[in-house]
Amino acid sequence: MSNNDSNIGSTGDRTVLGVTHSIVPAAIPQGACDCHVHIFGPYDKYPLAANRVFMPSPASVDDLLALHEALGIDRTVIIQASPQGIDNRCTIDALNQLNAAGHAARGVAVPASDASAAELHELHTAGVRGARINLQSYGQCDPEAGRQALARTVAQVADLGWHIQIYTNLAVIAAMADALAHCPIPVVIDHYALASAVAGTGQAGFENLLEIVAAGNVYVKLSAPYRLTTWKDGRPPEAARDIARALIDTRLDRMLWGTDWPHTGPWPGKPRSVDACEPLHPIDDGRQLAAFRSWVSATEAQAILVDNPARLYDFNS
Repeated sequence: MSNNDSNIGSTGDRTVLGVTHSIVPAAIPQGACDCHVHIFGPYDKYPLAANRVFMPSPASVDDLLALHEALGIDRTVIIQASPQGIDNRCTIDALNQLNAAGHAARGVAVPASDASAAELHELHTAGVRGARINLQSYGQCDPEAGRQALARTVAQVADLGWHIQIYTNLAVIAAMADALAHCPIPVVIDHYALASAVAGTGQAGFENLLEIVAAGNVYVKLSAPYRLTTWKDGRPPEAARDIARALIDTRLDRMLWGTDWPHTGPWPGKPRSVDACEPLHPIDDGRQLAAFRSWVSATEAQAILVDNPARLYDFNS
């Protein structure tokens, strides 16, 4: 356990990194996977990229294990975050620590554009099974830039059997729909493609998302539902239900679930900082998981939490 006072209270709640998570009894199948988490720091060992757009507060492997123990999560996918740039050492070391602790883990990396075959093989051996294209964090909304990044990354990692993970919004997804649907390797879209829970299933671009999901090459992470809502309404995860159900009903076998722990992101009215650690958002991951579990049947939970990630991330190898 870390020094962040992780503990179980009398109500069964768990406090990790100062955030209390409501551990609500729910049927979580064995082998459930959290497909979107990050590990940050310590920064004297894993320095952040010079071109970062923010500096997150540290979040350790021990903190993650405490959270997942409370939630009933057995498997993890660590995602290389934008402040970490192309230095994947923190992600790789975290994978090794988790697997050594008996907590099955895979990773999604951001390899350098000139990474050698040997370097890519080392990432694969460590458990990396995907490469991430992060447009949203850099404010990149040009679909042509997205298409170019997609083609370049596919050429780099296709022979490894990896997938592409892309973080962008509905408008960019709609403009890139043909390239994503016909990509020669699977594509995973982060965080519901940032569809608005307020605008609902009739919003511009959402039908395009459903169409490419239906075609079968595109997965969607039902992760970070609080990102679909507003600060004014308290960012309730329950508000994402209709968006989630539309996606699940389109292709159950292309849905994934994740927390997005430890919950970085801008704060209203505050500029982002690159030189001081930003506070993490106090998101209740127990509530996130309980909301998701209330939307799906036991069969659907098995598919989304266990079977789909096991297949995509090669957990059974």
